[in-house]
Amino acid sequence: MAKIKKVLEDSDMRPKYGYGLLNDEVYHYHAKLVQKDAYTGGGLLWHQDYGYWYKNGNLFPNLVTVFIAIDKCTAANGALQILRGSHKCGRIEHLPKAGQHEADVDRIQEIQKQCKLETVEMNAGDALYFHCNVIHTSAPNPTSDRRWVLLFTYNAKSNNPVYEHHHPQFTPLQKVGNTAIKECTNYTDFTGKDFLDPDIDKTVKAHKTES
Repeated sequence: MAKIKKVLEDSDMRPKYGYGLLNDEVYHYHAKLVQKDAYTGGGLLWHQDYGYWYKNGNLFPNLVTVFIAIDKCTAANGALQILRGSHKCGRIEHLPKAGQHEADVDRIQEIQKQCKLETVEMNAGDALYFHCNVIHTSAPNPTSDRRWVLLFTYNAKSNNPVYEHHHPQFTPLQKVGNTAIKECTNYTDFTGKDFLDPDIDKTVKAHKTES
């Protein structure tokens, strides 16, 4: 799905060389499925994604995430909350808390006075594109409605991480047609796919060191 035309080209993610959301050729950097099941889905503290990815060797905050709703996302079931325009604040210091990295609380309180808090309610199939320095959070899901979302992150070719880690270095992205996802028959073969190893991941190691 990260390679289909609808996500890449129709959104102006990867038009011809030198333009687009990141003003560069992009590659698929990261993907994850966030599962907030009914009554059990936990919340996320205020953070920037670049608060993590900076420690993975990305020198510049030149990454963008596509947040795709699999289920309806509402304020009640833990929809994403963002501080609009907060990407302009630059990278904020993050500290370990409860197994996560939380953006500096005092700084967040001041930014909330300047940047409007918005709850991003979405229907299934809707997509939100946001910069890696956008400050965001989400509440737990106390409702009977599941809230699953799929996230794809793209990095700029010129922002190739300075050292190898569990996310890939620059790899040319081969675009496929919008129907490719329906035509796919391979759902279980993870050959060539890498997953986070907490024993070697630099973000997790940094968290352990700081705790």
